[in-house]
Amino acid sequence: MFENLALGFAVAFSLENLAYCFAGVALGTLIGVLPGITPLVAIGMLFPLTFTLPPIPSLIMLAGIYYGAQYGGSTTAILVNLPGETGAAVTCIDGYQMARQGRAGPALAVAALSSFFAGCVGTLLIALLSPPLGEWALKFGPWEYCALMLMGLVASAVLAHGDAVKGLAMVALGLLFGIVGTDVNSGWQRYTFDVPSLYDGIGFTVIAVGLFAVAEIAQNLESRELRAAFTGRVPRLMPSRSDIADSAWPAARGTAIGAVFGVLPGTGPALSSFAAYMLEKKLAASPERFGHGAIEGVAAPEAANNAAAQTGFIPTLTLGIPGSAVMTLMVGAMMMHGLAPGPNAITEKPELFWGIVASMWIGNLMLVVLNLPLVGLWVRLLNVPYRWLFPSIVMFCCIGNYSVNNNPVDVYLCAALGLLGYVLLKLECEPAPLLLGYVLGPLLEEHLRRAMILGRGDMTPFFTRPISLAFMLGAALVLVLMVRSAASQKRPSP
Repeated sequence: MFENLALGFAVAFSLENLAYCFAGVALGTLIGVLPGITPLVAIGMLFPLTFTLPPIPSLIMLAGIYYGAQYGGSTTAILVNLPGETGAAVTCIDGYQMARQGRAGPALAVAALSSFFAGCVGTLLIALLSPPLGEWALKFGPWEYCALMLMGLVASAVLAHGDAVKGLAMVALGLLFGIVGTDVNSGWQRYTFDVPSLYDGIGFTVIAVGLFAVAEIAQNLESRELRAAFTGRVPRLMPSRSDIADSAWPAARGTAIGAVFGVLPGTGPALSSFAAYMLEKKLAASPERFGHGAIEGVAAPEAANNAAAQTGFIPTLTLGIPGSAVMTLMVGAMMMHGLAPGPNAITEKPELFWGIVASMWIGNLMLVVLNLPLVGLWVRLLNVPYRWLFPSIVMFCCIGNYSVNNNPVDVYLCAALGLLGYVLLKLECEPAPLLLGYVLGPLLEEHLRRAMILGRGDMTPFFTRPISLAFMLGAALVLVLMVRSAASQKRPSP
């Protein structure tokens, strides 16, 4: 591991990679600070621009945007009572109350230091767990990969927020989008409607930007901009010894919770921060302090959402199975650069994998420097109305989609998918399972066909090979739990 980390730091400390790491974490902080612009929107918008970059700098920058947004969201949560990112929503409860009590400085410092600790631990877990997990995954055949992807699709649908049946419907819709284009085996056109621009399928950029960036902009324009900003001065930034003592164990427990939730598909930083907050409230000697400025209520959720953001890279980089919508975008970015995510990425491209891991440590250190001294700058940016921001975001979305293939049809498709995404949001259907189905659908079809060819049409290896059987049973168990949960909700109360 030390040899691999030495290789990673040699890659990450190149001037080019340092510059793109700094650009990513700075953009992530800005995105976390500005409400209405999520990491999904930013990564989707910048996704086409990374095609002109080498794979390592582009992936380092996209990763920096993601975990940088987790840092920036705490600034607005504490000072404005408005989370810039969903994972920071729980931080509002006690962080803003601390600011009103004149303790905004310690709240900001504890949030940054807890995030830095959790980010470092999460990156260490990636370095420790990814190689053995990737080595184990090298034993997979097409049956195991097919069963693993099936379990991932089912789990993402069930664990998505809202109705699990709607989640499964979104997965099925994503699978349909994924098979549009020319079949690589037979050469037949599938669902192209004789439109030449669809012969190569619907581009990943078109779907990602349309479903997330354009749809979210339309939804944000519905809400009025009401911001109750804390305008008091921040006299002292660093926390006292008692503040550090009170927040040390909550930060450690939040890191452990976030590390577990980050690996699970469909959970993400928001759920982990809520779970960490509820655990601290249960363990507290005086739980009535929570909601009135308890520093534990800032340290635990901030550590949890950052640990979840880091460990979410473990299944993405080692198994090629993204656990969230942002990780799906990372998988798409790797595929667009000709890199197959999965266990082979560690052995065939060690400089890529370990370069990204090492850059996370550097990026976390950069974020501490960015977030604490520049608090005043980030707060001033909150005065920019969202109605001034969204036209430039839409412009970049259009330019990015057009620049991929120089095809205006991609811009029209992006607009149509943005309308579809807006309708799905109004119907309370999450688009994230759709994107996951679109990414994993072609891979699932490829491994299924390969399994059928090797087995000569025999389906029994799916149930006689131990690893494949375990994944199939896992998918069945998740479906059973979903049916039981749906039946219990519909059962009338006595």
